[in-house]
Amino acid sequence: MSTTNQTAPKLIAILGGTFDPIHLGHILPAQETAKWLGTQQLHLIPAHIPPHKNSTHANAKQRAKMVSLVCDNSNIFTLDNRELDRQSPSYTVDTLHEIKAEQPSADLFFIMGMDSLLSFTTWHCWQEILSLCNLVVNIRPGYPLLTLEAALAPELKSRLIYDLAKLQHQKTGQIILHESNPVDISSTEIRAKIKANLHYCQYLPKPVYDYIEQHGLYK
Repeated sequence: MSTTNQTAPKLIAILGGTFDPIHLGHILPAQETAKWLGTQQLHLIPAHIPPHKNSTHANAKQRAKMVSLVCDNSNIFTLDNRELDRQSPSYTVDTLHEIKAEQPSADLFFIMGMDSLLSFTTWHCWQEILSLCNLVVNIRPGYPLLTLEAALAPELKSRLIYDLAKLQHQKTGQIILHESNPVDISSTEIRAKIKANLHYCQYLPKPVYDYIEQHGLYK
C-alpha cells in the first residue's frame, strides 16, 4: 500500500473491484462520493482472485499499475494492493479487519453500487462486514427509494439512512444512500471496444489509455 499522508486519517473510504481496466465509471463517482463524505483518503483495492469471478483479463501486476497511474494524479486516491498479495480469494471482511488494525481510530466507509447491496447478504461474513464499517451505496439520482426498500432483505432495510448527518454517532453498521451521477460505461464494454478496434480513449484517464495501448492489453 502506498500513501503520502503523515497523520492518521479520521475517515477512510474504500472502493474495491477487479479494475480490469479501471475507468472513469469507477473514478468520477468515487471522487464525487469522497467529496460528499469529506474523506481524507480513498483506498482503491484491486482484487486478486474475486470471489464472484473466475478470472481477470489483465494480470494482477498490470491492473495494479493502471490503478497506480490514477493515484499518481490524485490527492485522495491511494493504491491499496493488499489483496493482490494474497493467494486466496479476496474477501472484503479480511481487508476491513486489516485496515482497522492499521488505523484503529479511523471510521471506515465501504463504497458499493446498488446491485452489490441487493446481493450483499450472499457475501462472505456479511454481518461481520457491517460490524467494521458503514456502507455507502451509490444510486442513480431520482431512483425510487421504495423500490429499493422493497427489494432489500429486512436485515438491511432496517439499517438504511438517508441523511449523512445521522452518521455522526454511528461508526459501523449503517447503510447510507448517495445519489451519484453515473458514467455509462463498464470494463466489459471497454474490453469489447478494444477487441473490436473501436474508439475507447474517452472512457479512461490518458495515462491508463496509454498503458493499455503500450502493452497491447485486451486485444
